[in-house]
Amino acid sequence: MKKKKVGATEVLEMIEVTGAREHNLKNIDIQLPKNQLVVFTGVSGSGKSSLAFDTIYNEGQRRYMESFSAYARQFVGDMERPDVDRITGLSPVISIEQKTTNKNPRSTVGTITEVYDFLRLLYARASDAYSYNTGKQMTKFSEEEIVDNIFSKYAKQKISLLAPLVRGRKGHYRELFEDIRKKGYLKVRVDGEVKDLVPKMQVDRYKIHDIEVVVDRLAVTPDMKLRLSQSVQKSMQVGKGLLFLLLNDSNQVVQYSRQLMCEDTGISYEEPSPNSFSFNSPYGACPTCKGLGTVYQVSMEKIIPDWSKSIKEGAIAPLGEEREAYVYKQVQQLAKKHKIDLKKPVRDLPDAQLNMVLYATEKPGEEADFDFDELSAADRVYAEEFEGVIPQLKRWFASASSDGIREWAEGFMDLTTCSSCAGARLRKESLWFKVDGKNIAEISQYNLDKLLIWFNGLEQRLTPKQRVIAKDILKEIRERLQFLLDVGLSYLTLNRATKTLSGGESQRIRLATQIGSQLQGITYVLDEPSIGLHQRDNHRLITALQNLRNIGNSVLVVEHDKDIMMAADYLVDIGPRAGKFGGEIVAQGTPKEVLDSNSETAQYLSGKKNIDVPEARRKGSGASLDLKGAKGNNLKNVSVKFPLGKLILVTGVSGSGKSTLINDTLYPILSQYCYESKQKPLEYKSIKGLEHIDKVIEIDQSPIGRTPRSNPATYCGFFTEIRQLFAAVPEAKIRGYAAGRFSFNVKGGRCDMCEGGGMRVIEMNFLPDVYVHCEKCNGRRYNRETLEIRYKGKSISDVLDMTVDEAVEFFQAVPYLYRKIKVLQEVGLGYITLGQSAVTLSGGEAQRVKLATELSKKDTGKTFYILDEPTTGLHFQDIQHLLDVLNKLVDRGNTVLVIEHNLDVIKVADHIIDIGPEGGDGGGQVLFEGTPEELIKVKESHTARFLKEEMKKK
Repeated sequence: MKKKKVGATEVLEMIEVTGAREHNLKNIDIQLPKNQLVVFTGVSGSGKSSLAFDTIYNEGQRRYMESFSAYARQFVGDMERPDVDRITGLSPVISIEQKTTNKNPRSTVGTITEVYDFLRLLYARASDAYSYNTGKQMTKFSEEEIVDNIFSKYAKQKISLLAPLVRGRKGHYRELFEDIRKKGYLKVRVDGEVKDLVPKMQVDRYKIHDIEVVVDRLAVTPDMKLRLSQSVQKSMQVGKGLLFLLLNDSNQVVQYSRQLMCEDTGISYEEPSPNSFSFNSPYGACPTCKGLGTVYQVSMEKIIPDWSKSIKEGAIAPLGEEREAYVYKQVQQLAKKHKIDLKKPVRDLPDAQLNMVLYATEKPGEEADFDFDELSAADRVYAEEFEGVIPQLKRWFASASSDGIREWAEGFMDLTTCSSCAGARLRKESLWFKVDGKNIAEISQYNLDKLLIWFNGLEQRLTPKQRVIAKDILKEIRERLQFLLDVGLSYLTLNRATKTLSGGESQRIRLATQIGSQLQGITYVLDEPSIGLHQRDNHRLITALQNLRNIGNSVLVVEHDKDIMMAADYLVDIGPRAGKFGGEIVAQGTPKEVLDSNSETAQYLSGKKNIDVPEARRKGSGASLDLKGAKGNNLKNVSVKFPLGKLILVTGVSGSGKSTLINDTLYPILSQYCYESKQKPLEYKSIKGLEHIDKVIEIDQSPIGRTPRSNPATYCGFFTEIRQLFAAVPEAKIRGYAAGRFSFNVKGGRCDMCEGGGMRVIEMNFLPDVYVHCEKCNGRRYNRETLEIRYKGKSISDVLDMTVDEAVEFFQAVPYLYRKIKVLQEVGLGYITLGQSAVTLSGGEAQRVKLATELSKKDTGKTFYILDEPTTGLHFQDIQHLLDVLNKLVDRGNTVLVIEHNLDVIKVADHIIDIGPEGGDGGGQVLFEGTPEELIKVKESHTARFLKEEMKKK
């Protein structure tokens, strides 16, 4: 441990926190060793994040902001001072939280890690270009090489050297002709015809023209070599690097360029730059999909869902049934003109007639290809002639000013892979620049571990010149890839969209980036980096955290994982319980010292307390869902049986295909069946047993609303019923108060000074804003008249201040309210208040509020629940609460399916589906289906190896 000298003695360097009172912290004092791996643990809501993030991190950020001038802080904004007396020994702070990942479809793993930026540089400087017509390697010609090439190919022939001035543009070019005539040139070639230059010469201004000036006409003989060389040089100068050679006898034109050029076909590429390989730049992006890799295409299934109906009955969905509307009158005029029977079922209409309605032409291929950007405003809104249903949909989707119209048009389309670039996102030319025979899109599809192997042997496959250019670039790429592998992300690809990453994956990417930066003397604060990580990869994460510490940083981690806790240099247990019953230091010291204490965490770590394995596994209802032929992403034609009436666990290493199978394939199928959802499942062959399901509920990791006005009562939906209850009080009826009177979000019943917020913001210009209780309502949110209405002696404000435990007792006589609030208590949230601001809830608490919201809905005994890593942010004790709730649901005949890595949950499952064996391309197979006892015998399963150790504790 790092020490510093004070006088003659050496003392340990510490971060000292004195008097921390943020949220539920009870005026705690703590000393944390610097340059160590410090882990904060404790039950959910005990105050871990309040200490690590809201106190230590926020104070570090605030001090950095205070280094700005008062003038600058007015524009940057200030951070609120945490409620703490003093923090000393604090170094610059960097937070690596589970922030919601970037939802921008242009953001990929490659772009956020900057590996793709180095790849673009590599391809711009050290790639070989190939012709997209012939596949042959392209070459650059110097002026000397052009002269030699002309002598070798066209000896003794008569030629003309042309310098291109205009290529494919409209105009009369009178000034251009006059200018080149004054420079002494005698002839020009206009649209393939050589003409003499004459005064006042011009061409048709409304036609597209190609114009070249004739620089020289000569025979290719040895005595003309010097003249040819000078003429080539002049032609290149006038033509800006481009030269056309016209063979006078055959009128054939050959193109030469200083740029990359194909000798056979004459096509040339511009000199590549890093932008040429960026799908976020117009220089590199595919012009069809604008660099997104996907395009919206009209779906005929959505346009005509029922072919037995007639057009009059609404067979063409965007048109709807016959009515008094302008577009329908256009269709009637069209039908009269082309003798189309609007009463006949569309399946009986001739193709030519149906195409007239759909495309305004008899053949779909003749459909006008609108350039929507060039349409005038009047054309966009109103078309004189009927343009066809499908062109109209496309126009509205591309250029409608209203989001509602655009979304309506999108409802008749499917998102499909771009046909021009096949999902590669880049323009055609960019994909023909290759390094070792691979273009940039191909290597972006490699798993990161395979990509590193490809790069490790790359130097030997490069030319000496390329090796010199690529040396430093390859070093940077290798380092960054190695850091990503070190934190267990070997299964990702560079072209993976960041919006598809889990919170844990995006956090580990940021962690790898920080390790790569090699900063020293920093305090890093991390929020559960083990989320989404299989036990097999835990040691990699621990090594990465230790590396961050070893180069001279303090690493503070909020974590519930046993392995990370035991690997810590210093462990802090906060509790003893959650909310107002927590906020104290229960135990601290080395992991061994904490184990000797009697805290909840210590009892679970030492094995004194355990989540018990059930004596017998459930038999289930006997029915099952049989999914066959799932091929989405990395799934290898998977067939799986989901037995109903059981607690099913889907396990496997990170990236093995769990989410693809469940979230992207099974859930959309069930959602379409139960609710006619428009979400499309990934590719599969068939599914049986849907008749046994009548409801599906998915509880994923998306955050609940985190605005200060959002709270458990409003999020769970029962605040509406509480307000209706208050509106039914006789006094409220006499005064004419409706339920809206008791809302703090609308005018009427709320305090008009703080507008229902309960707090007032005092703006302090270049100091942080100060929040104070509203002096008019004293933080109660409502005006005096509203607070006079009482139900069982309590005002609406008193109810919002109740804890869930108190509310369960208070509303016991109101069944519909009692049931919803009781679920919050059952998931272990009895200590939070009904009106507690969502911004003060921890990650684990917020997720359980969402879980409680779904669980409070009435189940039918045929409900299928899908949960994605519900143990996120949960302590061992909270996991026990969660399992109690899930088991109650299954006992009532429902099916609960959980995607999970936590062994405490896996060991209590009735049925396990293990996917693997590895992540990415090495996964996508079902290794095992059955009970935990049978799984531990499967040698190729990584889950089995760790579960075997856990089951020994039974």
